[in-house]
Amino acid sequence: MQTRNLESRGAQQRCTSVGNTEYTGTLLSEHRLLQRHVSVFYPLYLSAHHLIASFWTMIGLLWSRLCGLDSPLRLRRAESTRRVLSLELNKDRNVELMHENGVNSLDIEPVEGRYMLSGGADGIIVLYDLERLSQTSSYTCKALCKVGKGHPDVHKFSVETVQWYPHDTGMFTSSSFDKTLKIWDTNSLRLAEVFQFDGNVYSHHMSPLATKHSLIAVGTKNPKVQLCDLKSGSSTHILQGHRGEVLSVCWSPRYDNILATASADSKVKLWDVRKATGCLTTLDQHNGEKSKSSSEATNTAHNGRVNGLCFTSDGLHLLTVGTDDRMRLWNSATGENTLVNYGKVSNDSRRGVKFTVSF
Repeated sequence: MQTRNLESRGAQQRCTSVGNTEYTGTLLSEHRLLQRHVSVFYPLYLSAHHLIASFWTMIGLLWSRLCGLDSPLRLRRAESTRRVLSLELNKDRNVELMHENGVNSLDIEPVEGRYMLSGGADGIIVLYDLERLSQTSSYTCKALCKVGKGHPDVHKFSVETVQWYPHDTGMFTSSSFDKTLKIWDTNSLRLAEVFQFDGNVYSHHMSPLATKHSLIAVGTKNPKVQLCDLKSGSSTHILQGHRGEVLSVCWSPRYDNILATASADSKVKLWDVRKATGCLTTLDQHNGEKSKSSSEATNTAHNGRVNGLCFTSDGLHLLTVGTDDRMRLWNSATGENTLVNYGKVSNDSRRGVKFTVSF
């Protein structure tokens, strides 16, 4: 009788053990299933939550604008900020790798918006076709041609700037640390003109709307801004005023006679190339109200080298960057610092910096 009781208990324990195993297995499978559902749906939930929050934020801004509580500028800035923060790299489009070193300059031609130039630290210039030639969703933009190492007129050192001729894709320009500015025939990839300088060329720019002149502004190691005339082939025109190398130049997209220049002397100048005196104003980060406790020099745009500048598309404002890790927005008509705070913009480059403004 005692033996039977022991066997019965053992059988109950085995049944209980088997039952616990089955129960535990069921729990584990349900846990894994729950994890799978969470991994799939939680990102969707976060995305939907973000969309809903953005939607109600925009509704609030529109309502405030409708009621006259906010200015149109605030709504525009809020939408611009939202778009910038949502920017991502295009996962379906790539560009064929052609350069051996870093790419210093890019320019997309303004006529069709199809062809892109790139200039690299290897001295090579590449021309790309950005149009999708296949029906596949993912594709690579192919290089059509290049001015490579085997080309007789290739730049000897780093190409700092490339730019299409604004009115025709039949010509483009390039400048380099080999102290030259070169004018190229796109169809033959042969030189049409070469301008020689005494020092490294940091930047050059052609006016996007000029019809009365064909001047190319050039910034070099020399403090004098060089103006090269495509019609006459002359580079005798100069603008004097900077005391350091000219790192960036940019024509206004609003007036074909207005030029902005940035220099290692911490200054940004606006010029009217029609006038003998040339310089219209020197931008002052303090707007003429220098702090008594400040040791910063007067009439300086930055507290360091100014190595990049760019007009907004309407030409009403000018953006500058300097090695003081600051970006500043200026009223191009009055020369006033608008005091917009962009936060820290890391920049320790000793060369010209290229950037653009979305619109």
